[in-house]
Amino acid sequence: MTISAVLFDVDGTLVDSNFLHVDAWSRAFADMGTPVDSWRIHRGIGQDSAKLLESLVGDRDEEWTNRAKDLHSQYYREQSGRLRAFDQAADLLRELASRGIRVVLATSAPSDELELLMQTLDAEDAIHATTNADDVATAKPEPGIIEVALQRAGAAPSDALFVGDSVWDMMAAARAHVRGAAVLSGGVGPSELLEAGAVSVFDDPADLLARIDGVLSGRRSA
Repeated sequence: MTISAVLFDVDGTLVDSNFLHVDAWSRAFADMGTPVDSWRIHRGIGQDSAKLLESLVGDRDEEWTNRAKDLHSQYYREQSGRLRAFDQAADLLRELASRGIRVVLATSAPSDELELLMQTLDAEDAIHATTNADDVATAKPEPGIIEVALQRAGAAPSDALFVGDSVWDMMAAARAHVRGAAVLSGGVGPSELLEAGAVSVFDDPADLLARIDGVLSGRRSA
């Protein structure tokens, strides 16, 4: 097996941001007069925002939805100083790049959030390409963002690996016919990630880096 590209989700995978998103959504829902339990929000993190909203608060009109999204973005940006890259996340990207593997950040984050995440990672020298919310109409678990990432990597699905932290990530990878490796750093348990299609599960980027030879050779790890 030859891997020519590794595609990465970013939130919860390379950057410790999931719980900032949970808090931002929680405050947004409270402002909208529709409080939602934080654990329910966490379970929705990683999927398309329209799907997340519908699953948590039901069908809402466009004005309500846009206002909730704007509030979430506002509260998230206010907390951006708390963002931090997971241990050895940048080292992982640089190790892959040093082996001639194209690294693509396959995220559906808005462009302004992606900029914050890139600054936090501080590994632009290792990144071949990125995606953002403007690239697809519907984000994960639909496969579109992964398909765009494949195009930007110049890789076939069989030659790529996707790394993410949520069941939505693993579902999107399966639909794009790309092998999915999962990390636990987003707060989702290994059994759920495996059931969603992950072929391997790692604690975090540092764990993945420590076992990178096995990952690239295709040896299963859980």
